[in-house]
Amino acid sequence: MSASPSPLGQPAVRSVPFIIATGCIIAAVTFGPRSTMGFFLTPISTENGWGREVFALAVAIQNLMWGVGQPFAGMIADKYGTARVLTAGTVFYALGLVLMTEASDPVTMQLTAGVLVGLGIAGSAFLMVLAAFARLLPEKMRTIGYGFGTAAGSVGQFIFAPLGQGFLQAYGWQTALVIMAATLMVVPLLAFSLRGKPEAAPITADEKDQSIPEALREAFRHRSYQLLVTGFFVCGFQVAFITVHLPAHIDDVGIPAFYGGYAIGLIGAFNILGSIASGVLTGRMRKRFLLAYIYLARAVVIVAFLLVPPSIPSVLIFSAAIGLLWLSTIPPTQQLVAVMFGTRYLATLFGFVFFSHQAGSFLGIWLGGYLYDRTGSYDSVWWIAVVLGVMAAIIHLPIVEKQVARPAIAAS
Repeated sequence: MSASPSPLGQPAVRSVPFIIATGCIIAAVTFGPRSTMGFFLTPISTENGWGREVFALAVAIQNLMWGVGQPFAGMIADKYGTARVLTAGTVFYALGLVLMTEASDPVTMQLTAGVLVGLGIAGSAFLMVLAAFARLLPEKMRTIGYGFGTAAGSVGQFIFAPLGQGFLQAYGWQTALVIMAATLMVVPLLAFSLRGKPEAAPITADEKDQSIPEALREAFRHRSYQLLVTGFFVCGFQVAFITVHLPAHIDDVGIPAFYGGYAIGLIGAFNILGSIASGVLTGRMRKRFLLAYIYLARAVVIVAFLLVPPSIPSVLIFSAAIGLLWLSTIPPTQQLVAVMFGTRYLATLFGFVFFSHQAGSFLGIWLGGYLYDRTGSYDSVWWIAVVLGVMAAIIHLPIVEKQVARPAIAAS
């Protein structure tokens, strides 16, 4: 029996629900292991006799290499298709996790946990899924797809946070890494659902199609794109610092260490709600205002966390509140790129926006470890995150939400 046609005019195996479901599974599985890196900071540092800066630098390099690799992964996906990039990225990702178990010196840890895992994530992370959604889903479903795809990453965080901590306690950090690497092998089996590449079609009939260099020149000369790139740096700084250093911070203030797992898991759980809500709101309000509200709210939540005496309830409330704002920046940010430049090179152009995010991640993670080793506290980095949040809210306000003007094809 032949499959019934889908809303996309394709077999049912490529229907909208199937595309969203498989894409969300991929996003959850690939986001999960990287969200547990903070749990490995203490055991790996203790076993090797390192300060916190060594492992923090390795994870900072991981985030930077993710950012460096993302535009190139986007270019390859735009040219050759998403499924191949997802498969190759997953192999690098899993290999990096396994080789981390053999790292006994800082350089090897930085090459495995940093370079190899980072490049693997660039090719397999949920951002590739979101770019595929932009290409495969009908326009009216895109913002919803972005919300669900982003939320799926947090489902992975919610699932892997307690699992990762359980694996650590039951089997030790080496075996825990191998188990998580094995779970990634489901991705190549599902990647076929996102196969294909963007059509080389202009936005309107009288426009000529662009090459990748032309698209990049257009974007980087556009002031609103420049502002978006700058603002997303702050998102990376805040999210990466909290992901890696919050469990250790919780332990430092006298709260049992296992609450670090609860905190990261709770962030993931509430980000499911926040990401879906952001996807819905992205289609209903000015995206620049939504981003400004999110960054300002993050600053307020962090200030409240710092001013309230540390306790288990304050940690859990902070985790829930920051979780609502966690990855909710992604749907409006990605949609702004699509609004301004279309979906032809969305994976590439958003890849460069995301590079800025990962540069911020590198600074947030490394600075957290560096300043902690020198001051014995994370307080200064928390306050830097607050100031950056206010600045990001201001930066997004001048963004112009409309398609760039392109010259029409000259009449022959």
